[in-house]
Amino acid sequence: MRDIEVIEEPAAAVVALDPVRARLLAELREPASAATLAAKVGLTRQKVNYHLKQLEAHGLVEVAETRTWGGLTERLLRATAAGFVVAPEPVGAPTRPNPRSADFLIALAARMVREVGRLARRAAEGGRAVPVFALDTEIRFATPADRAAFADELTAAVSRVAAKYHDEQASDGRWQRVVIGVHPKP
Repeated sequence: MRDIEVIEEPAAAVVALDPVRARLLAELREPASAATLAAKVGLTRQKVNYHLKQLEAHGLVEVAETRTWGGLTERLLRATAAGFVVAPEPVGAPTRPNPRSADFLIALAARMVREVGRLARRAAEGGRAVPVFALDTEIRFATPADRAAFADELTAAVSRVAAKYHDEQASDGRWQRVVIGVHPKP
């Protein structure tokens, strides 16, 4: 089971966001049968089976184990991930990318979720890890002028470090994307 799965398909997002199915996904961090889930969530086994088939059809749950007893086969299902994120899909793009606009930052964040989600899925299928790095920190500016100066200085520093390590001719090199966003803390 992966920690986080990015849902890209709109139909899968609709299935996962249904309140009953979202509850079943949360319960399926540990393998369980439809009968066990029915008792936990207060629905009939048939109703739970219906929802589980929808989740399974969209790759959100998988068979963890089957048990045969008394001529019956019981399937134990589990969620394919501990948590799910629906990949945002902006319709269109900012007409004039402005690195200091909220619209541009949102578009970059959406692209990052989609790209890293795809990379993580492919890497997990191949039993590999994705070479990523993330940094999260907070800063409090005294004035808007300090914030603007920080943005200028950060831009210069990142550009300098990127230029230092960038090798256009590296035959075995792999392109990496660097995204830095600064926004007010909610």
